Amino acid sequence: MIERIVERVWPAGIESVEPLGGGITNHNFKIRAGGDTFVLRIGGKDTELLGIDRGVEHAAALAAAALGIGPDVVAFVEPEGYLVTRFVEGEVGRVTAADAAPLLRRFHEGPPIRGRFDAFRVVEAYAHAARELGITLPPGFGDAKATADRIERRRGTYEPRPCHNDLLAANFIHDGDRLWIVDWEYAGMGDPAFDLANFAVNNELDEAADEALLHAYGGGSLPVHVLMRFMSDFREAMWAVVQQGIAALDFDFGAYAEKHFARLEASAAERRFKEALGG
Repeated sequence: MIERIVERVWPAGIESVEPLGGGITNHNFKIRAGGDTFVLRIGGKDTELLGIDRGVEHAAALAAAALGIGPDVVAFVEPEGYLVTRFVEGEVGRVTAADAAPLLRRFHEGPPIRGRFDAFRVVEAYAHAARELGITLPPGFGDAKATADRIERRRGTYEPRPCHNDLLAANFIHDGDRLWIVDWEYAGMGDPAFDLANFAVNNELDEAADEALLHAYGGGSLPVHVLMRFMSDFREAMWAVVQQGIAALDFDFGAYAEKHFARLEASAAERRFKEALGG
């Protein structure tokens, strides 16, 4: 399969191809062709059930590249939606709040992009998809959903802005001079507070680091940030629930879901969370 895709993108041939590890949704390959190095991203099976639209991913990756945040986009293979970007040589996962916050601010303040991401609707969509796949929802879903409904009322309205929405440490690469953000498949117009909270949770920031993140970003409500940390884990947990029914990769998605349910329950028990939620 990979040979046929490579021929479509590089008909003159390539020097080498090797798989890149680390992903738990897609298959990524490092391609050397014409003296340059690229990443070929092949989407996993049934990823539309995870809310992924490859056309939106392509548009977001182009927007990030134009802003100097993500690597250059080289090709988009249709109709399958395979994405080719320039390879960034560097240290994966080397990221600090001080480095990431200005990039996130730049993207949030950039031009609108295609797609919509609302964490509250996403967890509902994942629950529906899980039921359709015959997957029993975890015992903690009901309580988490009730808490999410309270958070949504507390959050109120906001202006949707371009967001990444999947800010795992593995989606940051430091090339020795600067930081890059990659993997834009969940990007869409969303809540910047969720993006910041998603970064905080996935990079295990403590209370002091949360405040430092918002300071480096240039503002933001700490109570809202605390509440959206819960939503980040809820989204991640339900994502893993759906993955149990569709993923072909060798990964324990059940354990991953349990981890995030346990973490959101721990977050909900914190004094600062209860104060932020009120009552």
